[in-house]
Amino acid sequence: MTTPLLEAKSICKAFAGVQALKDVSFELRAGEVHALIGENGAGKSTLIKIMTGALEADSGALIVSGKSISRHDPDTARSLGIAAIYQQPSVFPHLTVSENIAWSLETGSPWRKIHWKARKRRALELLERAGGVIDPNRIAGTLSMSEQQIVEIAKAIGAEAKILIADEPTASLTDREVGRLFRVIASLRDQGAGIIFISHRLEEVSTIADRVTVLRDGAAIATRDAREAQRAELIEMMVGRSVASVFPKRTVAIGEIALELRSVSSRAAGIRNVSLSVRRGEILGLAGLVGSGRTQVAETIFGLTPADAGEILVDGEPVHICSPAHAKKRGIGYVPEDRREHGVVLEMPIAANISLASLERISQHGWIDEAQESGLARDYIGRLRIKAESVATVTGTLSGGNQQKVALARWLATDPKILILDEPTQGVDVGSKAEIHELMTELAQRGMAIIMISSELPEILGMSDRIAVMHAGCVSGILSRHEATQEKILTLALGHPPTGEMAIIR
Repeated sequence: MTTPLLEAKSICKAFAGVQALKDVSFELRAGEVHALIGENGAGKSTLIKIMTGALEADSGALIVSGKSISRHDPDTARSLGIAAIYQQPSVFPHLTVSENIAWSLETGSPWRKIHWKARKRRALELLERAGGVIDPNRIAGTLSMSEQQIVEIAKAIGAEAKILIADEPTASLTDREVGRLFRVIASLRDQGAGIIFISHRLEEVSTIADRVTVLRDGAAIATRDAREAQRAELIEMMVGRSVASVFPKRTVAIGEIALELRSVSSRAAGIRNVSLSVRRGEILGLAGLVGSGRTQVAETIFGLTPADAGEILVDGEPVHICSPAHAKKRGIGYVPEDRREHGVVLEMPIAANISLASLERISQHGWIDEAQESGLARDYIGRLRIKAESVATVTGTLSGGNQQKVALARWLATDPKILILDEPTQGVDVGSKAEIHELMTELAQRGMAIIMISSELPEILGMSDRIAVMHAGCVSGILSRHEATQEKILTLALGHPPTGEMAIIR
């Protein structure tokens, strides 16, 4: 039998008495993509930090190409051909692309002569192999997230990595960029490299991985052939409960129309003649391909890019929403897609984040009542089951799922009648998804009108009462829950007219 590229045998690791890894064993072969999945807190990050030398295991063995590693640190990991690509790329924003690549790969005295042309040629070659067309002279801070990922892959290729760890590399990428990344990963696999692929998106696992290992509560639950493993089985292994609990949709009484758009257009947002409505107690799914105008509709409703034609009605009354402040006064809340940029302030404590949209409730004469602020935060930490030591915990230290709950709590604290959720479970684990979905169902039961934007068709189909599908800035069709299928949604998303019984229901 061929010697594995990397073996982790009976790895244990504890932090302050909390067992993060319990006797975990894992194997990576040459020429395979091995997916590592599990909820946040399952132990994935701890395991890969041990593999890259950033942490030392309390017990167990790490074996690379048949040789046991007695002393492991980041320099040793690099010398063994272990490289990592993280969800948040680690580029130096003020250096050029070629300087970033050189910083990672070049060795020698800081006083050595630099061959700038050779450095640029090598950067170009590595970027091309990584699947990107990027000017090596560009300042790294001007790159998009996907371009930064390409730079990270170029570094790994330049380091001749035999073992590549990709930690949530697709979280910020479009479908086209994901496809390009997968082609690069497949190419590296064909060249004999071993890739550890970490993702919350199970459809990606079945697409790119050869095998999949599930971690839960710091233990390795099972390893399966990725193409044979069923989504429901993987979810049950990850969370310890059935897939039905991930989409806990319940039938609730649907009330009057809370929000209606009549032929709404916004040149700034790039949307045209959008007509849709959402009722009290209803979850309206907003689907479509990336760039179809889903988020732009939300931004127009919330006053970020005000409408310049058409009519918006709240509770049957025409309103002119020209700013988020106006939207908030009308009882509209908006949790944006990019929680790290717009959803929460990572450097602020939980209490300050939750109170940010409702300061008038907890302040007098311009002074914040800290006791009231803390009480408000404790209330929502309990209601939303946010895992944190206290209301003073810095939000950036929380898991993705708990950050998302803080973003939700901020707008729930304003007591909205209409809530817009843009990708509410993006980048969070299955357990947190189930909790957020359960919260959405509870809010709908209380009569809140919810617009949910999502790129995940299972989420759209599992949680929506009706589904509006966007294409090129327009609504191409609206489907009831009972008639909606993945095929019908994709047909409308691609701009094809509805056929047969595919009705458009306003």
